[in-house]
Amino acid sequence: MTSGERMSAPRARRQRGMGYLLVLFAMAAIGIGLAGTGEVWRTSAQRERETELLFVGQQFRVALASYRDSSPPGTPVAPQSLDELLEDPRFPNARRHLRRLWTDPMSGKAEWGLVVAGGRIVGVHSLDTREPLRSAFRARDAELAGASSYAQWIFKAAEIRQPLSDPSVSPNAPRSPP
Repeated sequence: MTSGERMSAPRARRQRGMGYLLVLFAMAAIGIGLAGTGEVWRTSAQRERETELLFVGQQFRVALASYRDSSPPGTPVAPQSLDELLEDPRFPNARRHLRRLWTDPMSGKAEWGLVVAGGRIVGVHSLDTREPLRSAFRARDAELAGASSYAQWIFKAAEIRQPLSDPSVSPNAPRSPP
């Protein structure tokens, strides 16, 4: 054996350890990258569910307003259950204010928190208590700003605007010249 052969065996052993160490560092870097990607994905998915919750909430608003606006005189203006929005029992023919009972996008269940007044449903909200990501809203959703959880995002029918009693008060009414 020559002295060159004896030196190559320890050097090869050291290089094998260095390769193993490089693989460990590479795996750690990949893990950190995947953790960051997972967080971005989770945030993106939550934003999508928020957008879907706003859409579904608007569907409930429209359905509750339709129920109220089509109420015959002397009948309740709000349903006792969400099923009454699917098929209104106040009419002989099927009248649907809501096509289907939407699931809560935040929980994935068809369970909603109900806002009840006088034994009748006047609004719905999610049961999810997580903090919302969204802080800017359209004008129709402006009252949702500042909520600390999705359960505080309450979707009610819009208030009825009272007609003007005096047409001369209307800004569009024709005026006589002075």
